[in-house]
Amino acid sequence: MQYSNSNVVTEILLLGFQNIQSFRIYLFLLLLIIFCVTICGNLLIILVVSSSRSLHSPMYFFLTQLSFTDILLSTTIVPNMLHIVLCEGSYVSLITCLIQYYFFIASESLECLLLTVMSYDRYQAICNPLHYNMVMDLTFCLKAVLLCWMLSFSLILISILLLCGLDFCGPNVIDHFFCDYTPLLQLSCSDTAILDIELVVLCFPIIILPFVFIIITYVHIFITIFGISSTSGRQKTFSTCSSHLIVVSTYYGSMLIIYIVPYRGHSLTFNKCISLVYIVMTPLLNPVIYSLRNKAIQSSVMKYLKVCSKKRNW
Repeated sequence: MQYSNSNVVTEILLLGFQNIQSFRIYLFLLLLIIFCVTICGNLLIILVVSSSRSLHSPMYFFLTQLSFTDILLSTTIVPNMLHIVLCEGSYVSLITCLIQYYFFIASESLECLLLTVMSYDRYQAICNPLHYNMVMDLTFCLKAVLLCWMLSFSLILISILLLCGLDFCGPNVIDHFFCDYTPLLQLSCSDTAILDIELVVLCFPIIILPFVFIIITYVHIFITIFGISSTSGRQKTFSTCSSHLIVVSTYYGSMLIIYIVPYRGHSLTFNKCISLVYIVMTPLLNPVIYSLRNKAIQSSVMKYLKVCSKKRNW
C-alpha cells in the first residue's frame, strides 16, 4: 500500500478483471477493437453531419453532441482499462482517480441531458410539426446544448469538491476497472453522510427528472402515432424516433441498475459487466444504431467516403 507519513492514501490500485489469465490477451484485443471502432464511428458521424447540408437540422446537431460525449466517455475510461487488462491491475494516483471520476460522471450526466433534449426534439417533430421550425430554431438548439454542458460539468464539480475534502486513509485497493463513486467512498475514513445526501440530490436533476421527462414525451409521441390512421404513416413516424428510443433504453437501463439498485445488492462481477455496457458498448452502439436505421445518414456517409476516396486518388 502507498501511504504518506500521515497514513493518507496517495496511490490507488485498480484490480480490473480478476482470474482472466487464460483469455486476457483476447479481452484486451476485443476492447481495443471496440475502442477504435467507437472513436472512428463517432468521428465519422460528426464529420458527415457537419459536411452534409441535408443533415443540418436539430436532430443531427444533437446527434453530433452525443458523439462528442461518447468520445469523451470512451477516452476517459477505456485507455486506462486496456492497461489494467494487459497488466492485470494498475496503480493510479488519487488525484488522477478523482479527475477520471469527474470526467466520467460529467460525460454520463451530459449524455442524460442530451438524450432528454433529443426526446424533446422528437416530441416537437411528431406532436407539433407545424411549429417545429419555429420552436427548434438554431438559437434554441445552441442554448439547449450549452445549458447541458454547463449543468453537467458544474453540478458534478460539487461532488468532486466534496470528495476532495475527504480523508483517504486506506485500504488503497478498488476492485473495479475505473474510479467510480461508491468504491472511492469505501476508501475514505471520513464521515460520508453528506455525500450520500448529495448523491441523492444530484440524481434528481441529472437522472430522475430527465428520465421522467423522456417518458412523458414518449407517452405523447405514442398517443400521436397511434392516432395516425394509416399503418404506413404510423411506421414512418415511429421510425424517426426508434433509434433514439433504443439508445435511451440501453443507456438508462444499464445505468439505473448500477446507481438505483443498491451497490451491495449485486456482485462485483455483475457490477463490472453492467458498467461495460454503458461505458464500452453504448458509445459503440450509438453511431451504429443511428447509421443503420437512418437512410439520410447512410447516404451521406457513402457520399462522404466517395469524396474522401477521390481526394486520396488525386
